[in-house]
Amino acid sequence: MPFRFIHTADLHLDSPLTSLALRNADLGDLVRGATRKALERIVDLAISERVDAVIVAGDLYDGSQTSMATALFLMGQMRRLEAAGIGVFLIRGNHDAQSQITRELTFPPNVHVFDGRGKPVKAGALESGREIHVHGVSFAQPHAPASLLPTFRAPVPDAVNIGLMHTSLAGASRHDPYAPVGIADLSAHGFDYWALGHIHQRRVHLEKPWIVMPGNPQGRDINEGGPKGITLATIAEDGTITCEEHRVAVAVFERLSVDLTGIDEWPGMLDRVETVLGEARAAAEGAHLVARLTLTGATPFAWRLRRDEDLLTAELQNIASSLGECWIEAVELAVYVPLATAGADAGPLTELSRLMHEDVVQNHAYREELRETLADILRQLPKEARSLLAPDEAAEEALLSDLALQGSDAVIARLGGENGRA
Repeated sequence: MPFRFIHTADLHLDSPLTSLALRNADLGDLVRGATRKALERIVDLAISERVDAVIVAGDLYDGSQTSMATALFLMGQMRRLEAAGIGVFLIRGNHDAQSQITRELTFPPNVHVFDGRGKPVKAGALESGREIHVHGVSFAQPHAPASLLPTFRAPVPDAVNIGLMHTSLAGASRHDPYAPVGIADLSAHGFDYWALGHIHQRRVHLEKPWIVMPGNPQGRDINEGGPKGITLATIAEDGTITCEEHRVAVAVFERLSVDLTGIDEWPGMLDRVETVLGEARAAAEGAHLVARLTLTGATPFAWRLRRDEDLLTAELQNIASSLGECWIEAVELAVYVPLATAGADAGPLTELSRLMHEDVVQNHAYREELRETLADILRQLPKEARSLLAPDEAAEEALLSDLALQGSDAVIARLGGENGRA
């Protein structure tokens, strides 16, 4: 019989989601409980697939916020695996290292938590007698500025070797450096499968040997969008490994763009949004869809969308509700009145919109004043927020342009009447 295992990481059980909860209590409840439900689905899959082991590459918890209720829930899931005869091998990631409960818990006997010494543990054997050994190194502290690879021992001879590491690899955007290491260095170490964690986007870096970052099984906000799941790996009698992805997320976050070019009436806009939402809802494959909608394009009633944003949001939320298991996280407007309508017969607001877009927004003095205002705002934000909004000079310039255009369109919307005429 082959040896099969599930590889997951970064569950961040019960992570706080205050921003969602403030905007929509029901949505906040759904997503707040989604990390627990994702773990339940992982355990269900492990039992139904009769795997031999579940491997967790760090960050079961979400740092110091972890409560005893979270820990007791986790213990219950580990005991379900124990009852099914499934072993669990896990390492502590940077968030686990912040949790006091991590150090106080006593797991059932089927769970092995690696320390910081890298000693391998036998996980099983193939029918041929070839053994499966798992190696892992846990974080002792929340930060690991140096590579953990030297801590790992050499591969066990004549065995299949699996390594667990919580790492940012050689650097990843929006991730601080944690236990940095290169793909080539991992490959050269001699293990057959590297089970990685820390980066929340799935990626298979190599297949010989397998170097897999499964991503987190449940996204927590709009910046962790797309399908989420785990890797199910099978080790054949000859030692070859095959991998497949299984989706387990309860809620899928997606940024959706709806082009309203050519739409000149409210019902037509609603129909187009419903089409886009319906397609995304079907693609979510049974998970709840949590969408951030961006309405784009040139439409004569852009002014009305901006003026009646509250009504717009309510109508779009009603559409989402009618589709079932579909939610609107936010609505963003990037629409504008077609400048081609400006001319001899254009109303004064249409002409004003043209002047603002073509002259004011592009004016050097205006942009410098706006740049100073933006710089003042950015300085007051936490470093992480600044990095998200303006990670480099080009991104800051793009943000500046976007804010200038949105501001001018918002002014026109407040002044305007239908079709931008006064």
